[in-house]
Amino acid sequence: MYKQLIYKTRAIKLGAVCIVLADVPQKSKGREHLRKLLNWEEFDDVRDSRRSILLDTLYESIVFAVGKGFPWAEVARVVKFTDELLKETKGCSITEAVTILGNKLRDYQRQFNTTHLLALCDYFHNTFIRHYKLYQYVLGQDRDVSLTVGHVEVCAPPQPLPLAEGMDKDIWEHEQEVAQLSTAEVQKHTNTLLLKEALHMEQEHTLQKVFQKAAAQPRRLLRREELEKLIREAIHTQIECLKELLQYEIQITFDILDLKLQKKTLNLNTPTPFLPMTTGQPVQDESLKPHKGNKGKKAKAKK
Repeated sequence: MYKQLIYKTRAIKLGAVCIVLADVPQKSKGREHLRKLLNWEEFDDVRDSRRSILLDTLYESIVFAVGKGFPWAEVARVVKFTDELLKETKGCSITEAVTILGNKLRDYQRQFNTTHLLALCDYFHNTFIRHYKLYQYVLGQDRDVSLTVGHVEVCAPPQPLPLAEGMDKDIWEHEQEVAQLSTAEVQKHTNTLLLKEALHMEQEHTLQKVFQKAAAQPRRLLRREELEKLIREAIHTQIECLKELLQYEIQITFDILDLKLQKKTLNLNTPTPFLPMTTGQPVQDESLKPHKGNKGKKAKAKK
């Protein structure tokens, strides 16, 4: 799978492959380029952590080689060297791993110059050998992955208003109280109108029942007593509706007057807005300033 990186017959193609890997600014994009060049199938970094760590190791070896100024052909060989070292040391002790690393450096000594070969030796001693047990634990044995994924919706806070539109807390609370009283007053008026409409409909319904009762009797002339009874029932219905409406309007009027009184009291006790002091100009209380008239009187008293 490393033929794309190693056995390019033309140096231009190999250089282009390595330039793609070196110029990618973000690690995730660089890893994705490397995965495609190695012909690896797509995988989940969380569920297949072993392959993810192996890809990271190969990618970091490329970053190391490019940073040390390796020629592009040698950068590809570093990737092959890294992969072979990881496979050949699998399950070995650290002593065996050091021996394998030394043998591989001798095998590759003709493919790197002396400076780059020493840099490669230092790199694997400071990374792979130093953390050898960790590499063996992660890459040398299977792990049971128990993964639970939960989707949590995060609501961003609302956009704050400009500071210039802000107001003092006491003034804001005062305005809220006044607005509540005004809303309550409007609601009282609305309730009165709704009650008038409901009583009017009830009055019409009651009168209609009275007249329907009279009309249900056989057709004949109403006697005087029946007519008077019918009129009394109609008048009684109107009086009861007006009485209930009058009582409610009196109560509502008192409630509205009480709300108006509360609003008036609040307006009289409006809090004073906080005025910030101008820098460099201290405010002096008028009561502490010396009065010119007092100075004149004191001068006359001394004379």
